[in-house]
Amino acid sequence: MKTPRTWLLAYGVCAVAAFTLLAASARMLSRSAEAAGAEPLSATGENRIELAQLRRDTVLGRFEPRGGFTNQISITVEGGFRVIRANGIPDHAPGQFPNRGNPNSIAPQSYAYRVPAKPQPAARPTELGMFPFGIAVNGVVFDPKAAEWWRGDWNWQYEPMSGSINLGVDQHNAHVQPNGAYHYHAIPTGLHQRLTGGRPALALLGWAADGFPIYGPWGHTDARDTNSPLKKLKSSYRVKPGQRDGGPGGRHDGSFVADYEYVKGAGDLDECNGRFSVTVEFPQGTYHYTLTEDFPFIPRQFKGTPDASFFRGGPGGGGPGGPPGRGKKGPPVTGPGFPPPDTRQGGF
Repeated sequence: MKTPRTWLLAYGVCAVAAFTLLAASARMLSRSAEAAGAEPLSATGENRIELAQLRRDTVLGRFEPRGGFTNQISITVEGGFRVIRANGIPDHAPGQFPNRGNPNSIAPQSYAYRVPAKPQPAARPTELGMFPFGIAVNGVVFDPKAAEWWRGDWNWQYEPMSGSINLGVDQHNAHVQPNGAYHYHAIPTGLHQRLTGGRPALALLGWAADGFPIYGPWGHTDARDTNSPLKKLKSSYRVKPGQRDGGPGGRHDGSFVADYEYVKGAGDLDECNGRFSVTVEFPQGTYHYTLTEDFPFIPRQFKGTPDASFFRGGPGGGGPGGPPGRGKKGPPVTGPGFPPPDTRQGGF
């Protein structure tokens, strides 16, 4: 019969072995990435974020939703690009799917996105089309728009977070497409809770298609001083006054994207829902996007130039699941960066 001391010794040996195996795995991943031409992981500089991601994936990425799928994501810097590969399975317990507003079940995806590691602002903002705005650090995409229009009139696109239509959004502001793609329409509450512990913090939540980082709703009162108090940042969009001109008629009430207008200086953020600020990851400062509790929730414009990898894949942009909607064919989406939606099936 083993004594308590014997059990304790055995437990200690197992713990040391597990830690050694984890460290060896990390070294192996680093050597593999270097051999493949990616920058090796380090605790300083640009790759500080990748090391934190590796630790987070190894320790926390164990949630298995119904079906036994496990969260998988890798983020590396290769040839001037941040390359993000993920299966789109969340690292938090999602809501119940299917549900009354969403008949779809979560299934793994094959995301392979790249964004500039050192993004630059473009001459003018680029409007978000029917494709993901970016991807979260847990591998779930940010896809704020929905393929829902009033009587098929593409001038009157429903705002999915308005509550005017039931899209079956869960407590994480997400739902599922027919192809099983789970995606966020607003602040990913479960991810944000996990990263901040529920405390006010400037949390890196993901990367936009143009390469600029995406942060949560908190920011420093003085954007250039990390010692200044934190506050929830406000967008500069407001519901338009008065009546709608045509379309569904009635007063502007936020049911449609067209109900909102940008008012410079009305909030803390610009028309892309971003600002320049110092952060823990970027102590010298960077332009970054902010996910807000009010419209646009997730930005609808890019400060830089979105990478074409987002046009081809993910829930929007004509991928396997079509544009995000409820299975109905919407109006055509055209213009630069707007590939035609897949008309074989609708999307959420």
